[in-house]
Amino acid sequence: MSGKFLVNCIFGSDDLEKATVSMIIAGASAAKEDETAVFMTGEAVRMATKGGIDGLALENHPSMAELFNSYLRNKGQLWVCPACASARGIGTGDLIEGAEIAGAARSITFLNDGAKLLA
Repeated sequence: MSGKFLVNCIFGSDDLEKATVSMIIAGASAAKEDETAVFMTGEAVRMATKGGIDGLALENHPSMAELFNSYLRNKGQLWVCPACASARGIGTGDLIEGAEIAGAARSITFLNDGAKLLA
């Protein structure tokens, strides 16, 4: 039986270890065919932009590009906080394929529909 999970990713290059762990967790969930969404807030929103993950890799771990590619290949969803994106001058045209602007209301609805929060 598949589950439903929401991962809140707050960090990007400002704390690559925490960002990597968030994407490893999300990737593991999506690979199990769980319905998985990553709600990207704070500096994490920069990773959802074109070129935003280039060169990001924590030593002895898969690169962020590998983690994102695997996650998206397994039908993972990337939701970018609109307030966080706007504060950084990021618009829909700046996002990578598979990422979309989606706010707190969507995340809350997803949780109300039975998703478990993995933070």
